[in-house]
Amino acid sequence: MSDDHTTAPANDPATEAFVAHRNLLFTVAYEMLGSAADAEDVLQETWLRWVGVDPGQVRDRRAYLVRITTRQSLNRLRAMKRRREAYVGPWLPEPLLTAPDVAEEVELADSVSMAMLLVLETLSPTERAVFVLREVFDLPYDDIAAAVDKSPDAVRQIAHRARKHVDARRPRQAVSSRETRAALESFRRAVETGDPQGLLDVLAPEVVLVGDGGGVKKAALRPVAGADKVVRMFLGSWRKADRTFSLAPTAVNGNPALLVHLNGVFDGILAVRVEDARITGLYYVRNPEKLSRIASETLLTRH
Repeated sequence: MSDDHTTAPANDPATEAFVAHRNLLFTVAYEMLGSAADAEDVLQETWLRWVGVDPGQVRDRRAYLVRITTRQSLNRLRAMKRRREAYVGPWLPEPLLTAPDVAEEVELADSVSMAMLLVLETLSPTERAVFVLREVFDLPYDDIAAAVDKSPDAVRQIAHRARKHVDARRPRQAVSSRETRAALESFRRAVETGDPQGLLDVLAPEVVLVGDGGGVKKAALRPVAGADKVVRMFLGSWRKADRTFSLAPTAVNGNPALLVHLNGVFDGILAVRVEDARITGLYYVRNPEKLSRIASETLLTRH
């Protein structure tokens, strides 16, 4: 929902509570959905339900709003899974241009990174909700239980299972923004100068390139695995198509990334996963329907 979501007076308690927690609610919805457009729809639905509640009867307005947002996100997530089945090629989360303070909050930056959002995609909807609310937002088990309509004991078990699942798939060690920027700079220099050895030096042998064109822009219909194949993709087939690459540093989802221009025209966002100073994952979002959040910063928060 946009900031002008309501015509209610500014001192209306329901409006004040919603506005105070809006960035938090958006962050919850986005972490559950990986889509800013769907997160905004969830906020609209949350608002419509919230205005039907008497705020004076609500003990903890923040927890109540998070509960509504979680339930609406779960409904949306189940519907999105059906939509994804018809999606052309690999699906990547919608990238968000973020302010420097998001990168400074390490836990938040890690939780909204492209790599982590893709790991969350492998959880069931309820597992994802429980993991996000517990591990990212540190909500009490009783509050999470009310949000997902489970008992606190069941939520503890789900949280344990989800944490184990995520830990097995996330990078083994935390990677600093400085390390990611260094890897991206080496990658950028190698691509722009057409240096295959420079690319091989910064790419891990098992690197995977995932491109999301959504059927609107051309992209590989399957992930491209292996450094040699990725190098050929960037320096071979793309260059043969008479394309001039220009890569510029930016911050997306709280992490360093690259703005990609082809022949001087903005083409997409390239995010990475870095482990042991080498790139293990490249995530190239070209679908123009997913690039509307790159023009201005999106405010994310855990509080």
